[in-house]
Amino acid sequence: MSENEKSIVILTGAGISQESGLDTFRDEGGIWSQVRIEDVATPDAFRRDPERVQAFYNARRSQLVRSNVTPNSAHRALASLEQKYPGDVYIVTQNIDNLHEAAGSRNLIHMHGELLKGRCLDCADIVEWSSDMGVGEACPSCASKNKLRPHVVWFGEMPLYMDEICRLLDECGLFISIGTSGNVYPAAGFVQHARNSGNSRTVELNMEPSEGATFFEEARYGPATGIVPAFVKEILA
Repeated sequence: MSENEKSIVILTGAGISQESGLDTFRDEGGIWSQVRIEDVATPDAFRRDPERVQAFYNARRSQLVRSNVTPNSAHRALASLEQKYPGDVYIVTQNIDNLHEAAGSRNLIHMHGELLKGRCLDCADIVEWSSDMGVGEACPSCASKNKLRPHVVWFGEMPLYMDEICRLLDECGLFISIGTSGNVYPAAGFVQHARNSGNSRTVELNMEPSEGATFFEEARYGPATGIVPAFVKEILA
């Protein structure tokens, strides 16, 4: 494989889905300005008030399933890159929506879980789930009640697939960060990991400089639907 065909690792955050109609978390008016993290996005919150936590994620799941939320041109450009690039392309997403899959991406790692899945606290099985999840819901695998939770990584929990992600960062020739704030770890440290590997070009594509912008060698700023397709064209050219 030539130097230009080394693998590409792409980190995506809420900024890539915003133009599809999904709220971001940390921007002004974002989700965390409307609710307290401690009330809906921690294991303690689920133990204390599972009904409130389920209602929060039911509303978000309903928005994803029943509204007109569809992949935008940035999602589609990344799917096209995976299909046309001569090397491997991997997307590591912080997003819990399914827009990358809907756009056609296949080499996808959901490090923060998936909104359209549930996980049983008893048997640990992960199941597809597109409807509301009730407090007394029975697990389809083991029939335990009151043990089914959203398959989402909460604050205080370890992100998923970290060993695999670190291996991909070690080996990639290009690391791209799209639509992230740069202040949530461990994802915020991926650019430094890629640079420390010694063989990776690093690029930030964002609406504005992230908190980790100085760690990137290159940057393009503007709406994801504009700058992502344009950068993909550059790579494929």
